[in-house]
Parts: sequence; C-alpha cells; structure tokens
Amino acid sequence: MYRCLAVFFALALVNFPAVADDSNLAKELSNPVADLISVPFQHNFDNRVGPIEGGRTYRLNIQPVIPFELTEDLNLINRTIVPVINQEDIFPGSGDQTGLGDTVQSLFFSPKEPTEGGVTWGVGPVFLLPTATEPLLGAEKWGIGPTAVVLKQTGPWTIGALANHVWSFAGSDNRNDVNNTFVQPFLAYNTPNAWTFTLQSETTYFWETEVWNAPVHFLVAKVFKVGKQTYQIQAGPRYYVDSPEVGSQEWGFRMNWIMLFPK
Repeated sequence: MYRCLAVFFALALVNFPAVADDSNLAKELSNPVADLISVPFQHNFDNRVGPIEGGRTYRLNIQPVIPFELTEDLNLINRTIVPVINQEDIFPGSGDQTGLGDTVQSLFFSPKEPTEGGVTWGVGPVFLLPTATEPLLGAEKWGIGPTAVVLKQTGPWTIGALANHVWSFAGSDNRNDVNNTFVQPFLAYNTPNAWTFTLQSETTYFWETEVWNAPVHFLVAKVFKVGKQTYQIQAGPRYYVDSPEVGSQEWGFRMNWIMLFPK
C-alpha cells in the first residue's frame, strides 16, 4: 500500500502540462455513463480481514467501459468488472487463494444529452457471472437484476449515485443465495488543471445475512498524457463504516490506473 502511495505522489509531482482537453476528460470520468472509452485497473488493498482480523486481501478490478451508439439520441454503456484476487487467512486455517473472482456485467441505456435540468441518467440490467476460479473467491451463483445511475454536473461539481440489485437464479445448491443491494453515491470536484477530488461510498446490503459492507473513499486523481496516450491516476484511503464479520475492518487503500481513449 505504501509503495503505491509513493508512486502516486511521485507522479503527481511531475509537471504534466494541463490543457483544456484534459480537464474535460477529467469531468467526463466523473460521469459513469459518459461517451468515453476507458480501461481502469483498480488496485484495492485491505488488512485486518476476517473474523479474527488476521487476513489480507488484494483485489485488482479490471473495469473496461465501452459505449456504443444505438441511435442518434441513445447510447448503450457497457461496464464490466473482472476481479483478480489474492487473499490470505480470511478465515482461520483457510490459507491463501489467488485467481479470478465473479464478474459483474452492467449495461446502461443512456441518452446522449442531459435533460433540460442538466440531469444525466442511465438504466439497464446487471448480471453476476460465476467466473471465480476458487470457491472462496466467489459466490458460485448466476445472478441478474436492475441497475441505474443518475447524476448532475454543474460547473466543476458532479453529484450522483449508481445502484443495482442482484438476485441469484442458478448455481451451486451448497452456497447461499445472492440477494444484494449496491448503492454508490458520489460527489466530485474537478479543477481546471485536470485534478479531481472525489468522496464516495460503495455500500452493499446483503439481505440473506442482513449485514452491511460500507466503505467510504476519498480519492484524488489527475489526468495527464504520456506521448499520445492519455491516462488518469487516482489514489486514496477508504474507511469501513460497517462491514460483515468476514470482511475488511477499518482502513484500506485504493490506487486506480486508467487508460483513456477519447473519440
């Protein structure tokens, strides 16, 4: 975690020239259904995991976002999350596991332009795919449900929320059903030199076990170019307001490296 933090601040201190296009891209990245191709590599680090708080988890979420034009007025935003996980001692005697977790696939039908009031929205289905390579890395269930996002961008500010609910409909009979609600409220401030400051939560309520997982993130990001390729680097801590017994406790850290492909 500390090495990632050092890399982030080292890059932040480099004098990347900021241009108007970078600032616009930073603002687009604050919109989950922007008409922008991006490929985030989101690194998540957690200690004090599990019932005796003796475990450790590293999760790399590969999250390509690809918009498709359906009509002159409507886009389909394809958002995929493929986790690569390494975890150790999340239960006493559980050892360590490394491999793929379950994939979450979201599709948002979203108008190309905001409403007259400046509101951007998207709705569609979300799918849970049992791609985990080890039992402790996934739910071993197929799932489906609705997802939606709504936001407003005013000046340098973006405020909104993304939510979904997933029910399992098939999979291993030996595993608990999936019946989870996910809510991600977010508030972002974009500066003219392409810095972004974001406060967000990624809260999940597990209806089957009646427990919460509620981390709150404060993230700092910067858009920059290396040659002709545009990137955003983002990093910051998270604090778990609440978490299940088998989850992470108190503090964690995120570092996100995003490749951008503007049209």
